[in-house]
This record gives sequence, C-alpha cells and structure tokens, in this order.
Amino acid sequence: MLVDAPNNSSISRSRGGHTEEANKSFLKKEATRTGEHHNSSSSTDPVTTFSSEDNDSDEEELSLQNADCNFAKGRWVADSKRPLYSGFGCKQWLSVMWACRLTQRTDFSFEGYRWQPKNCKMKKFNRFSFLRRMRNKTIAFVGDSLGRQQFQSMMCMVSGGEHIIYVEDAAREYGLVKPRGAKRPDGWVYRFTKTNTTILYYWSASLSDLVPINSTDKASDVAMHLDRPPAFLRRYLHCFDVLVLNTGHHWNRGKFEGNRWVMHVNGKPNENKEFEDIRNAKNFTVHTFVRWLDSQLTSHPRLKAFFRTISPRHYRNGDWNTGGTCNNTIPLTYGSEVLQDGSNDKVVESAVRGTKVKLLDITAISELRDEAHMSGYSIRPTQSVNDCLHWCLPGIPDTWNEILIAQI
Repeated sequence: MLVDAPNNSSISRSRGGHTEEANKSFLKKEATRTGEHHNSSSSTDPVTTFSSEDNDSDEEELSLQNADCNFAKGRWVADSKRPLYSGFGCKQWLSVMWACRLTQRTDFSFEGYRWQPKNCKMKKFNRFSFLRRMRNKTIAFVGDSLGRQQFQSMMCMVSGGEHIIYVEDAAREYGLVKPRGAKRPDGWVYRFTKTNTTILYYWSASLSDLVPINSTDKASDVAMHLDRPPAFLRRYLHCFDVLVLNTGHHWNRGKFEGNRWVMHVNGKPNENKEFEDIRNAKNFTVHTFVRWLDSQLTSHPRLKAFFRTISPRHYRNGDWNTGGTCNNTIPLTYGSEVLQDGSNDKVVESAVRGTKVKLLDITAISELRDEAHMSGYSIRPTQSVNDCLHWCLPGIPDTWNEILIAQI
C-alpha cells in the first residue's frame, strides 16, 4: 500500500445535484459529439494555425483579483462545452494508454465537468491567449507519471488536440535523448515556434538526486540523495519561467526495492533510523527540496515555482495487485464540493508555507472524481488489474492545468 494516500475524511460530502436525468441528457449530447470526434480522427488529422483575435487585456487584472484566492475551495459543475480537446485526437502528445476514448469504456460523463472556485474567477481557457501570455517562456513539469499526465494534458490543451505543424522537438537542448537500450527518454521538450513557448517534462519520481553507485554495472544500486535536488534541475533551473513539481507515489518499499534505491544523506549512506519509515524520508526530502528551491528564487526572479499536491488513489477492496477496483462511473457520487481551507496533502502544504514556492492544491478536488480513473480499461486489458491511480485524458489533469494557469 502506498504510504501517502490522502485521508478522505476532510472532504465535504455534500451532494452535487447530479441526477439520472441530467446524466442521460449529457450522455446523449456526448454520443453525438463522440461520433463527430471519431469521424474527424479516422480521416486526415486536421492542421490548426495559431491566429486569434481574442482580447487578453483583462488577464493581468484577473490575476491580481485572484492573488489570494484558494482555488482548491469550490465545486464541480456540469459544463456541456467540455472536454477541452478530443479524446480521439491529440495523437501527437497523448499516450494511447491514457486515451480512454480508445479503450472499451462506453461511459464518458466524467468529461463533462469543470471546477468552479468558491470566491474567485477562472477565465475560460483559450489556447491562443495562453500561448501569447507564454511568449518566449518555458514551462517545466518535473515529477512522476502523474506529472507526465499533467504535461500531456497541457500539450493537448495548448494544441486543442489538433495536429500542429510548427512545434519543434527541443529535447537535445536539455540533454534528453533516449539512452541506448532504454524504453523512453527521461523527458520530452517541445517548442511552439510561433510564440517561442517551450513545454517540458522531466522524469523525477522522488525529486532527489539519483546516482548509480557503480556506473559500469547496469544492476548497480542507486544512491538516492535525499538532501540533493536532481542534477537536471540544478543545471537547467535558470531556463524556466514556470516550474511545476510533484512527488508522492514512489515513496513506498516496493518502489525502493524495485528501483534499487539506497538512501543517502550528506553524501553517504543514511544512518538516520527515523528514515526507516519512508514517510519520514519523504517528508525530509520535500522540505529540503523546497528550502533549496526557495533559496534559488532570489537569483531567478522571473521564475514562478509550484509544488503540486498528491493526486489521490481510489482503490477499493484491495490494491492494484490484490484485486482493488474503481468501477464507479457516476460522477460526483460522494459529493461535488470542497469547503475546507487547508490541503489534504499536509507534507507539501507545510513545506511551502512561508516560502515563495506556491501550492498547487489538487488533492481534495480530485478525491471527488473516482469515476475518472483508467480503471480496468486499456488498449490491452490485463485481467484483474485496475489502474485507480492514473486518470483518463481528457480528464482531471486538465483541471489541474486550468488552476495552474489561473495562478501563473
């Protein structure tokens, strides 16, 4: 069992007014839209051009109004204009393993909701406006596979899920070339050339520096430096304008053993017995990392840094390898509102308190959306294995990005 699954008890369970009739109405609209998406994706992929006359003059004013907003407090509301991009499209960026429209799933009502903060305004996402705001800027996502989902969501949102001909691969500029024999590179970097906007993802599941103890041995243990940020971040931090971090689901004994991670502190194997409880090691690393990042922000004044809280798991009656499932398909079964002021991720919340690193709090709002996981659906379903950790795309990570954009 993962050690950092959030506690459900602090989420408001007020009903969201989601009725059977409303769901049928949405599904009828969705079926029509699904056919349209399927037809367009089965032929030649559309090519979009970035030209828009939308007025962005109120963006800065809205940002000032929302300066003290708690975006994690509010409710989910039905929105017939969702999703923000096609689940049949976005073939350039969206991994097929997370594209639920390509699986056996038949219910997509989870796509039809948006998050409405309680006392602040979130302008409807407009990809053209966003790219203009991000002209000559670099957005970096650094974290685990949930961070990769947020990165792919951002790429789909910014492209509208359409084929873009003027995006260049800038991975070599960041040394992100797939090593020989590796399944994938350590990250991806894409640049929208018309606005010189770069969007990057780097894999760092623990946000600690990982160094093979014996670089000549592929089976070597890996020194996991709990008090040292990844070398990639130390090297490229000055290149970023927006940085989004996350960690959490790899802090468990199974991942440590599978990855051969050996804790190190002060450049040598850990001797602190408190870290035998991996939760303490995670707490130490997150706080140490945030202190380091906060110290760097003075010399990188243009950088806006966010630490995203943990994405909740929704396994019921077992875990991923013991028959756990998340079979619910009815949105907002456990309520639609979050009314609390504090975060459910106390580790990240306490780490960023008093620093210039901002909290991107998505835990409680995501906790209410158990129906939006991959569940048992996949391109090649594995019998008795449910994915109640990762999300369908389009889906909940799109909302994380909307909240991020509102805070930038």
